[in-house]
Amino acid sequence: MNPRQKPLVIAAAVLVGVWVLAFGGYLIAKNAKVTSEKVRAYLAKTDLAKLQGDARAKALRKLADDLNQLSPEDRRNARMDREWDRWFKEMNDQEKGDFIAATLPTGVKQMLTAFEQLPPEKRQKAITDSVKRLREARDDPANGGRGPGGDAPPPLSPELEKRAAAAGLGAFYSQSSAQTKAELAPLLEEIQRQMESGRHMRPVR
Repeated sequence: MNPRQKPLVIAAAVLVGVWVLAFGGYLIAKNAKVTSEKVRAYLAKTDLAKLQGDARAKALRKLADDLNQLSPEDRRNARMDREWDRWFKEMNDQEKGDFIAATLPTGVKQMLTAFEQLPPEKRQKAITDSVKRLREARDDPANGGRGPGGDAPPPLSPELEKRAAAAGLGAFYSQSSAQTKAELAPLLEEIQRQMESGRHMRPVR
């Protein structure tokens, strides 16, 4: 090899090595990234009813950790799968309470405080709009939904929607059972998104 060419060859080899490492890192990061599709696949392949003790607790922790890594839209989409309903029905009250506490986004308590300061008509509108958006997402196959008329449960039962608006969402949530809190969690997240985006008026000072 020509001595003058040796530095160029070494530099080229180093660049190739750096590129290979970078590409390998990219593939690892891509495969490690949690998506709503991966969450659905995990829910489908894992039968919570057959797990006990540490294995059951580990499965629930993994689901909570994965859910916390998703964007708000992906969290909502992951809940559209029927396997999500199956898991929640299998959880006992303690597990449901612990799971909701572990996955409720930061800032929700502050949102509830601000929400209670809104005029009643604004609170009602926020709840109605949020339920509508959850229903649209549920019915949109492009977002993981099952289409209009599918077998997905309603985002929130009409009775629960009325009680949340009438009793005050913050007080109602704090006094609710673990099952009700699980049903209300998507609504709280959607209202938080709307308030953070400024879609609804801020509280009156």
